[in-house]
Amino acid sequence: MSMPLGLAAQTSPPGAETDWRRANDAVGQLKRGHADALKWEQANVSPPVMQGPVPVGLTLLTIDDVTRQAWRSHRELIQPLSRLGTVNVALIATGRWTEIDPSLQRRVDDFDEVLEVAVQARKAWLQALATRQALAQYRAALDAAEAANELGQRMVNVGNWSKLQQTQVQLVQSSANMNLVRAQYTADQAQASLINRLGLKGQYASVTLPEALPEVPPQLVPAEVWQQKALAIQAQLPESEGLRNQANFALALAAYQASHALANGSGEAVKTQEFISEETVLHYNGMLSSVWDLLDASRIQSQAVIDAINAQRDFWIAEADLQWVLQGGEPDSFVSLGAGGEAAAPAAH
Repeated sequence: MSMPLGLAAQTSPPGAETDWRRANDAVGQLKRGHADALKWEQANVSPPVMQGPVPVGLTLLTIDDVTRQAWRSHRELIQPLSRLGTVNVALIATGRWTEIDPSLQRRVDDFDEVLEVAVQARKAWLQALATRQALAQYRAALDAAEAANELGQRMVNVGNWSKLQQTQVQLVQSSANMNLVRAQYTADQAQASLINRLGLKGQYASVTLPEALPEVPPQLVPAEVWQQKALAIQAQLPESEGLRNQANFALALAAYQASHALANGSGEAVKTQEFISEETVLHYNGMLSSVWDLLDASRIQSQAVIDAINAQRDFWIAEADLQWVLQGGEPDSFVSLGAGGEAAAPAAH
């Protein structure tokens, strides 16, 4: 994309050494000059996942919070929730559905609606949380692109760079800016969708969410355990519903397993990129890498973290669908991995 600073100096025409030194001096005057670029990169290459300040509004820090809030907007669920009892309600609200007696499916009227309201709110919460969490990374990528563009412009001003080289850097900044605009819009839409899903449209303009998605468990529950639970719920359903549940279980389990593999893989990719960034800093200190290498490492690591966030979101959505199916639920479709959390494979109906 752009020529490293050291390489540019080596390939400059005769007499350009003075220009190169002036360029170095000029860049040194920047608020993100060579010395500050290192400090900036270290501060931004792996920024802590923090949500930006939001106006006082609805606070939904846990699955329990969002589930109970969703139930409050459905007054018709008061009676089935009462029949379920405090213990079962707590299990559902905290996402521990596999601990629920499968016979409740036939013993408590509207039990399926209690679960559907809970799972849809939970998935909307996960989507809103993931999109907001990713914003910090899009901003970090834009910061890196802006610093590179500012540095490149200085190089053009002293005649050590061509306009073509500068245009390539400008293109990266433009792309990063557009990505941030899209990400902000997506986060705003996800928040609005969550508020709407909770039946609170017009009552709240913002939602306070936790700083990050829950960590993905290192190991999956064995498929045999899920299979036993599937058989238990299918025994409680009419034959036709049991057959549909069997088909949906296979789809839900596949999504759960694949999303876990991708989440683990993306986590390893982040660790690898962190190592690359650390080595790049060491090379920079030893004058073996340029400021461009630092900025590129920051930008690439931001994207790796975004991919990891999306993979975490997909896993928890897949896990919610699997638990729902194991209580007799029928999702409309299952998560499309890496596609923004949207649905992919249609469920059996």
